[in-house]
This record gives sequence, C-alpha cells and structure tokens, in this order.
Amino acid sequence: MLIAGEKRTTIWPDAEGRGVLILDQTRLPHRIETVLLRDLDAAARAIKDMLVRGAPLIGVTAAYGVALAMRADASDAGLAKARETLRQTRPTAVNLAWALEQIGQFLSQMPEELRRDAAFTFAKHLAEKDIDCNSAIGDNGLAIFRDLAAKRGGKPLRILTHCNAGWLATVDWGTATAPIYKAQQAGIPLHVFVDETRPRNQGAFLTAFELGQQGVSHDLIVDNAGGHLMQHGEVDVCIVGADRIAANGDACNKIGTYLKALAAKDCGVPFYVAAPVSTFDFALEKGSLIPIEERVQDEVTHMSGEAASGDIVTVRVAPKTTSARNPGFDVTPARLVSGIITEKGVFAANTDALKALG
Repeated sequence: MLIAGEKRTTIWPDAEGRGVLILDQTRLPHRIETVLLRDLDAAARAIKDMLVRGAPLIGVTAAYGVALAMRADASDAGLAKARETLRQTRPTAVNLAWALEQIGQFLSQMPEELRRDAAFTFAKHLAEKDIDCNSAIGDNGLAIFRDLAAKRGGKPLRILTHCNAGWLATVDWGTATAPIYKAQQAGIPLHVFVDETRPRNQGAFLTAFELGQQGVSHDLIVDNAGGHLMQHGEVDVCIVGADRIAANGDACNKIGTYLKALAAKDCGVPFYVAAPVSTFDFALEKGSLIPIEERVQDEVTHMSGEAASGDIVTVRVAPKTTSARNPGFDVTPARLVSGIITEKGVFAANTDALKALG
C-alpha cells in the first residue's frame, strides 16, 4: 500500500543487516517514523507497547523477534526463552502463538549453527505469506462487495469498519480493508465510515490515515454513531477484522465490535469478519474461553494528539480521582456474523462450516 505515493510495508529486514525495521504506529498519523529492532527485547517491546499491532503483524514481528534472538543465542534454551518472552507480550491475538509455534518447530529440527540464517529466512517467508493471504482475502471479499454494489445502482457502496484491520495491521493489504482496496482497484464506487475506536483511536489514527493515503473516500465517526447511521439506512455492510476466532465462529476483535454487530443485526445490515486461517483457534470451542487483555487505565483517562504548535501531546480527559476499566477486546457471537472471509473462501460462522479449515 501507499504512504505519500510510495509503496510501503509495515515491517522489513534492514538492508545493512543491523536488524528489522518497522513503522512506529504509535506516531501515526502525525509522524511517519521507523524504528530499528536490534534484538529480542526490542521486538518484544514493539509488540507490547503497540509500535506494531494487529494480529497478523504481531505474528510476523514475533517471528522476526525469534530471528533476532538467534543472533545472540541459537541454543535450544535460547530458542525457548525467545518464544516465551514474545508469547507473554499480548495474550489475545492467536497469530502470535501460531507464528511462534511455526518458527519454533522449524528451527528445532536443525543444528544450532544453521538457525541464525534460517530464522530470518523463515520470518521473511511468513511475511510474504501474509501478503499473499491478505490479497486472497481481498479477492474473496470483493465478490461480496460486487453483489452489494450492484444493488446500489451506481451509487457508492457504504461500508462501516471498526478499529484498524488495514494494511497497518498486517504486512500489506490488510484483512477487512483488503476487499475495500480491491473494490477500489476494480472501479467500484465506495465510501467508508471509520469508527474512531476509543481508547487508542486506531480508526482515527490508522484506518483514516491509510484510506486517505490510498485515496479512498471516507468519513471519521465517533464510536457511538454507527448504530444511528445503520438505523437511517446509510450503511450497506459492516466488515471488521479479528484477533482470535473460536471453533464455533465466535469472533474476538477490538472492544466495541460486539455493539456494532448488534446494531447491524437489528437493522438488517450484513456483518462480515475478515481474517486469515491462522487467526482461528480450533482448540477453543467458543468465544467465552478467549482470554481478554485488560490494558492500562491511562489509555482511557488520557488522550494523545497533535497540538496547534505541532507538538504531540498527551492530555488528561478524566478527573484525577476517577479509575478506569480498559478491556482491549470483546467477542461477537457467531449468530451475529453473516460470514467469515478467509484466504480459502467465505465460510458460515458455525462449527460445521468451519471444520473445513481446521
């Protein structure tokens, strides 16, 4: 995808061999900055502090984190330490555990002296696989968008999305945004309503940023406006990403997704989840078993942004004596999901249909 007309990805190996470069997503949209990850601890901090975020990108970053760790200690003990250190950074996104399992199995089968180069090769493979996977999700979602657009008689297809499931949440293309970008390329007129997505404002900071860079028509809306727009017939389809999907089709995504799904069901608006097969956790029978990350209170009681001076500042928005709860995710029951768009096709959100992916 594009930043200032230049094709970019979210993560890539440093050409000088110093480590791995990432886009610092805590600085977007006001600053476009890169960070060099030189070692395991830097990769773990990047995930935990959300310099990188989004389930697929977290997984790829974790794989590169293992590769960085192998430069310092390629022993079995070093491999185990790296995997455990990275596993503890974010508990909800299953792609993290999936990527660590993939690279762990691969490296454990070879001599220690080969692991350094092999780890980087494997991490790069996962990154390239993520790009191909998301492109396929886009193709499968495009078919749905074509059908919905045909009913609009040439008027723009109106799409609502929540949080950021765009290319900034992956290596490229995104999950929920991939069908949007494919539709744009196909010449389908469309307009996107972007939930701000409190408390970290990934919609306002990231989705709006990347849609603007790509030239996609969009409006930013407050989180509580989506139901109102659906009631008044201004939304044709909702599409979101996922951080973990249970075997029965219950989908865990950024906090607030459940409320959008309820509104969509009440208003007869189709509600789709877009995610790669690696986001499914078939070991979990239902969504209530998914661990929900509780993040720090400051994300709720404070907000950051660009001041008139151009400085990035953080301000308190709540009384100093007020505490806050900050669950990072919620679970949308399968009964509210119209379909799950994957790289292997579109599947009904139920146990029997999803067995084909297990």
